[in-house]
Amino acid sequence: MKMDLQNRSTPITNYTISQAAEQTGVKKFMANVFSYMFIALAVSALFAYLFANNTELMAYLINQTTGGLNALGYIVMFAPLGFVLLMSFGYARLSAPVLLMLFILYSAITGISFSFILLQYTPGSVLGCFLSAAAMFGVMAVMGYTTNKDLTSFGRIMMMGLIGIIIASLINLFLQNGTMDYIISFIGVMVFTGLTAYDVQKLKHIGQGIEYEGAPAVEVKKRSIMGALTLYLDFINLFLFILRLFGNRRD
Repeated sequence: MKMDLQNRSTPITNYTISQAAEQTGVKKFMANVFSYMFIALAVSALFAYLFANNTELMAYLINQTTGGLNALGYIVMFAPLGFVLLMSFGYARLSAPVLLMLFILYSAITGISFSFILLQYTPGSVLGCFLSAAAMFGVMAVMGYTTNKDLTSFGRIMMMGLIGIIIASLINLFLQNGTMDYIISFIGVMVFTGLTAYDVQKLKHIGQGIEYEGAPAVEVKKRSIMGALTLYLDFINLFLFILRLFGNRRD
């Protein structure tokens, strides 16, 4: 009887150990994702600050005759989209170091493009909106990680909302309607707040899958970088929409 009890307890013990190992693996994966994301945000903030507060650097991006963007300025404005597409479609062919390098370059160029935005708003309102975005992002990230409810359907709704925002924004480029811009910004805050929770849960599931599959370290690193890119995009878009809603423009 004693031997039988020992045999019965072994699968339970092994299962508990396996669960603990999986949780440790998931936490490590998520920690790497957030580490890469915070590094990218720090790089963006640094370059945005440097260019916004240095007229010599801004001179490289602005046509001195017209006061508008020059060729390099337009490249800086549209290059981030190219980096995202390159990282997404070239994922299978790119090595982890190259992927990380592209992510850092992308965050630096994004920061430079943000310098134009920082010049439009007062420093106090930029800081306030940034802290608000950070608080909302943090709350939704914790919610997405800890909830037991499947957010897949919710994520689909948020993605449809994102598509609607893109279409409405393109239309409003021609209409230049202030009310419509306000509505787009309000919906944008809700969409990216929701996407934060959905994306964190999705990344948690990816981490669990990696632990189950026993993926090689290189693949884990690549998935961590792409996960960081996803959360980075959620955060900066949330910040930008909050800034458009509540930011105080310079006189």
